Amino acid sequence: MSEATNLIFIMSDEHNKRVLGCAGHPMIKTPNLDALAARGTRFTSAYTNCPICVPARAAFATGRYVHDIRYWDNAIAYDGKIPTWGHRLMAQGHHVASIGKLHYLDSDAKKNGFDEEILPLHIVNGVGDLLGLIREELPRRPGSANLGPEAGRGESEYTQYDRSIAEETIQWLKNKAPALKAKPWALYVGFVSPHFPLIAPPQFYDMYPEDAVPWPLMYEKDERPQHPFTDAMRKCLCYDDAFDAPMVRRAIAAYFGLTSFLDDNVGQILRTLEETGLMNNTRVVYSSDHGDNLGTRGMWGKSTMYEESAGIPMIMAGPGIPQNTVCDTPVTLADGFPTFIHALGAKQHPDDSKLPGNSLIDIAQGLVPPRTILSEYHAAGAVCGASMIRHGQWKYIHYATLPPMLFDLANDPNERKDLGRDPHYRSVITECEAALRKVVNPEAADHQAKADQKAMIEKFGGEDAILKRGTFRYSPPPGAKASYY
Repeated sequence: MSEATNLIFIMSDEHNKRVLGCAGHPMIKTPNLDALAARGTRFTSAYTNCPICVPARAAFATGRYVHDIRYWDNAIAYDGKIPTWGHRLMAQGHHVASIGKLHYLDSDAKKNGFDEEILPLHIVNGVGDLLGLIREELPRRPGSANLGPEAGRGESEYTQYDRSIAEETIQWLKNKAPALKAKPWALYVGFVSPHFPLIAPPQFYDMYPEDAVPWPLMYEKDERPQHPFTDAMRKCLCYDDAFDAPMVRRAIAAYFGLTSFLDDNVGQILRTLEETGLMNNTRVVYSSDHGDNLGTRGMWGKSTMYEESAGIPMIMAGPGIPQNTVCDTPVTLADGFPTFIHALGAKQHPDDSKLPGNSLIDIAQGLVPPRTILSEYHAAGAVCGASMIRHGQWKYIHYATLPPMLFDLANDPNERKDLGRDPHYRSVITECEAALRKVVNPEAADHQAKADQKAMIEKFGGEDAILKRGTFRYSPPPGAKASYY
């Protein structure tokens, strides 16, 4: 049994796992996250359980896969009905706090599994993105086309919010944590960077000259791979519609700037841990809810199963965690639940014995054998459910009503060649599909998701009413109002 410690889980929003210095990125400056990786373990095959905010965070909270908990999209959010790691810890006398973005149904700390919620961000008006519920005939989301024109240097509601989150975290560590001596505590910190709007504070934006940032892979229209799922998603989300070449470079420079801004905020927290003496008995995990396509294949935002979107950074450091180590065992956000229980020395609840995750501590220590993990998507822009597994070197993506995708990540890490319809790989596809079906019935999940979404559509007056209502580009921070289009 590993030493019981406090645990801080820092979660960013939409951080492409490749945009990290310690991941080998040639340009990005992330000295604080790199230092965290140097004194701990970086998980190179980490994935979200769903590449969009609300379901990913629900899976993280409950330790369960999306098809099991049925929080499918950005309108069907965690509502306190399924126990979280926070509930389990609180029941055993541990103090559990959150600071920043959660993206649950509403702010009710005890219901959500916290003793306190500080500066919480939840779905808009307890309703969220209703437009994403419509999946039979995908509606176009023209507001997405603002992504390129607005990109650049400056300040936004989100940069101001992240500064407040960092400051509240520092004050909590200085003033609240020292009094929590009875048992180890858990602190969740949720930043919104580098999520759009792609507007980065000048000191960070200016680190990345626009003419020097890398051009996205497979960005040109004749280079973009064709598949009916991603073709439909491009048309629906239409992020790229308003982009020209200078916008592409500004957007990437701003994303890099926001990533360095995030890193700076994380660094402030880590320095506070050192200054207060808490570092010696605190484990730290850094991750993100999902990644960002960042222009690759003409895709922006999240929502795909490509590595840029479904892959996430994952770093853990502290007592008992191997230092300056990389681990290629696949991990997911659902591993957060057993990690919290393990790190704080709590007892496992009998109802949690069949959760799909494992403690990141055990995984880092090499105690977990190779395994298959699941990510799935049933939200905005998806004509049908998408279920992805990592199975050894293979990434297999099963679409409920469309041809599958298969990638050999050992030999094709940038996923340039889809083998899903190649007859030479039929045996691999068969093996991967069998492994997937041990975890989920993808057709049943697709049917259930669409049924739940249709019920929600009717609850809010039908498709015409939702289309008339429109939607918003991103969830505003506390005290701000959503801008609808």
